[in-house]
Amino acid sequence: MDITELETERLILRQWRETDYPLFAKLNADKQVMKYILSPLSPEESDTLAGICASLISTRGWGLWAVELRSTDSFIGFVGLHVPKDTLPFPPSLEIGWRLAKQYWGYGYATEAASTVLKFAFETLNLNEVISFTSVDNYPSRSVMERIGLINTNQNFQHIDLPLEHKLAEHVLYKITKSEWQDNNSDLQAILDRADEPSVSYEQLLNELDSHKEV
Repeated sequence: MDITELETERLILRQWRETDYPLFAKLNADKQVMKYILSPLSPEESDTLAGICASLISTRGWGLWAVELRSTDSFIGFVGLHVPKDTLPFPPSLEIGWRLAKQYWGYGYATEAASTVLKFAFETLNLNEVISFTSVDNYPSRSVMERIGLINTNQNFQHIDLPLEHKLAEHVLYKITKSEWQDNNSDLQAILDRADEPSVSYEQLLNELDSHKEV
């Protein structure tokens, strides 16, 4: 099986390496990183998860890729596609997800990588839609979902792995269809194409880009 690697301006999404495992364990032990997940992971649990991610990529050629920062060759977390449990209360779909080490938050890395993953999902895998879900209170992750174009379906659900009374049990479900993604990219490209027009100022272009992100 050929393994797909994706690249962005600042990042490489690649197969996992043994040297990633200790850094991933540190990430998964961080209570702030795992705030909206049931609990931090032990080193053994983290290694098992990394091994599963690596194995699925070897089998399918894609999955939850290890993310490397090009400028430093540093492992910073994972971003990619995953097949959710079929016991969740929505039709079978591929989920886009991410988890980055805390020191790499706030730089737009999750959005940058996830945008490239969406392109792969729709152009290479030819998917009809991609979903994502998280605890209703996980606004940082929901913000990434919205920045890459996913739409809140307003179909909240209780995660089956959590007791009903658990504070993280209620989840939001976001999704984007291929046609919606294509429309978003067409609109964005139309704005960027205006950059060479003499009558369009830099400030106007920035305002239009900001407005596009809010749609």
